[in-house]
Amino acid sequence: MSNVVNTIWKVGKLLCAFSMWCTTSNLEAQDLEYKYEVGGMLGGSFYLGDANTNRLYKNTNFGGGAFLRYNINPRMSLKFDLAAGGISGDATKGENYIPDASDMTLVFDNTVWDVGCQYEISFWGYGTGRGYKGTKRLVPYLQLGMGFTYCNNLSMNIPLGLGVKYKIAERWNVGIDWSMRFAFSDKLDGIVDPYRINSGFLKNKDTYCWTMFYVSYDICPKLRKCNND
Repeated sequence: MSNVVNTIWKVGKLLCAFSMWCTTSNLEAQDLEYKYEVGGMLGGSFYLGDANTNRLYKNTNFGGGAFLRYNINPRMSLKFDLAAGGISGDATKGENYIPDASDMTLVFDNTVWDVGCQYEISFWGYGTGRGYKGTKRLVPYLQLGMGFTYCNNLSMNIPLGLGVKYKIAERWNVGIDWSMRFAFSDKLDGIVDPYRINSGFLKNKDTYCWTMFYVSYDICPKLRKCNND
């Protein structure tokens, strides 16, 4: 996992440099709206597949990453993220019998790399709550998107999840983000077809889950018109 931590650290430094470039220091913070957020996230990851068919948070591993969120308006945004997390399991300890398992590797400990984009929609407008738009500091949101997974092979994934975010200061945000990543691959665990069941488009595929706590900072203020539109 040292390579994962080093990579996350390097990405974080790049995002900090981008933040400094975008920030306009001479603008007063008077309930401004910002185009972007940059942030880091830490949490846990677990896997659902041939070695764990239905138990949430079984064999939870460390996960983390960085993200850039483009705020379309106070209720809608696009989030671009890069994350990595561990997945592990032991198919020999499952409840299902695996036929002819003598030639298979049934114990695994892998790292999943994920890059993707999610469309997020909040239940209410998000902001400091001081403007005429009636925004709220604490809002839940839903997310759906598309991404790519690398672990033993490269495949697409569909992230689906929800979260809650809270504006703790004018430009600082914290939140928790929970998402299932439905991979188009059955090779994340390295266990290939142990039950002799053929895979289809979304049949018998591997899934992994992020539960991430994050902190983000608003950058690049939006230009305001005289009528405050």
